[in-house]
Order: sequence, then structure tokens, then C-alpha cells
Amino acid sequence: MPDKDLELSPEVLRILLRDHTTGKNIFWATHDYESLGPAYDYHSEILPELITGEQGTVIRPRVLKTKANQTDRSKDMAEVFTPSWICDAQNNLVETALSSSSSGEDGKGLDYVRTTCLEITCGEAPYLVSRYDAATGEPIPLGKRVGLLDRKLRLVSQNTETSDEWLEWAKVAFQNIYGYEWQGDSLLLARQNLLLTFIDYYKAKFSQAPPAESINTIADIISWNLWQMDGLRGTPPDYPSPGELQDNPLPDMFTTYCMIKDWEKNKEIRYVDLLN
Repeated sequence: MPDKDLELSPEVLRILLRDHTTGKNIFWATHDYESLGPAYDYHSEILPELITGEQGTVIRPRVLKTKANQTDRSKDMAEVFTPSWICDAQNNLVETALSSSSSGEDGKGLDYVRTTCLEITCGEAPYLVSRYDAATGEPIPLGKRVGLLDRKLRLVSQNTETSDEWLEWAKVAFQNIYGYEWQGDSLLLARQNLLLTFIDYYKAKFSQAPPAESINTIADIISWNLWQMDGLRGTPPDYPSPGELQDNPLPDMFTTYCMIKDWEKNKEIRYVDLLN
């Protein structure tokens, strides 16, 4: 069964809650939690104290939500999570296409780790990592995980020896995996799933947890590469795009297109500019 709460350090959780477009935290963007009080309002930021301690089970994976809540989210946001066997079949096709364009790195095939993938409307990111079956909640052993990032990290583990080498290639893998999601709770779960996957593979390779500094570094990459966005407008959910404000100008903070990171050039870019 998925982790019942975010068992991460306060610093890591703060990183995973960042929204680099607004300069704030990601926000709820769902009415599901409003009965808990004003801090859980649709437009309110997700704060650490709202989801830890006694509130540690407030955010739950879809499979642990009530059937009524699942139905409502499907109706309101078309939220339907894909079984792992379907993710596996589709990812096999993606991997074949990506591998055919990778020439290999020193004969090891590590160029595949550099290939860039994007999961749109990613939910809890089952196409990127598969710590559990999103449809059933059943945990998936490390060797049988089917996510695109799982495949990259297995390749990293097979072709590296030292911790430093592994961490460097793992960083490359994370820098080339992207996804966006509307609802803040699902986005946070996706970010958590990616980070815990990093920890899982490092532990399997070296029989210990990765250094805290490396966990923070990967968490920062994740906070950039998995972001909160309305995929039709390229803005944070419910933020109007500049073109919609000709007769009703608002401050820049309300008209900002979502920002992501081009890691190769080490600069911030607007997601919408990639579509041109």
C-alpha cells in the first residue's frame, strides 16, 4: 500500500511544496478538503503543518480516497488512474522509440538516461515511477517497476560502481523527466513518489540511504520538473493567460506562464515557448 503520509524531513517537504512560477507553494486546486477549514480552501497554499503530524493522512493516494470522492474527481477533473500493466505496455513502446535514438555512452547505453520524457496531467505519476499500482494500491517490488524513470535508474545501477558516479547519473535521469498536474494533492504525491523512488534505488545499490545533500538536490530538481499547470493555458490553474487580459489588466503575478528549467543550459524557460 502507498505511504500513508509524507515521512520526509521538514526541509525536503518544504522543497517539494515549492512552486517556482508563483514563488509560493503549490495550492490545493480542489474543493475536496474545504470542510477542514479555510486553510484548505481551493486557492490556499499547501503548507507543511496542514499535512503532517496529526494531519499526516489528510492527503491520500486516489486508491485510498472514498469511492464517492473518486467518482467526483473523475467527473470534475477526468481523473482516472491507469493500471500498471497498461503503463508497462505503453512505456515499452516509448522505451523502444527512445532507445532507437540513443547511440550509447561508452558502450553502456547510458545515453538513454539523457532522453527527455513528459507525462501530461500526471496525477501521481504512474508512467514515470511505479512504487505501487495506481489503480489497486498494491506495492510493486523494485525489480518489477515499470515507470520510465524506474527504467533509467535500473540502467544507472547496472552501469555504475561508486556512489558518486551513481548519483551523477541519477541526477541526469531526474533532469530529463517532466510532468504537470492541476490538483495540488496529486502533484505532491507525484513529487513524493519520484523522490522516494530515488531513495529506493540508492538503498538497493549501496545498502544505505543516500546523503541528505543529494536528497535535497533531487527534491529541488523534482520541484522544477513536476509542476502545477493548466495544460490548456500554460499557466497555474485558474490563472488567466496574458492574452485574456487585454481589457482587464492584472499584476504580473496573475498572468505568469509556468516556468520550468532547462538543465542543459541551466536557465529558466516558459513551458509555452516549447510549444512553438
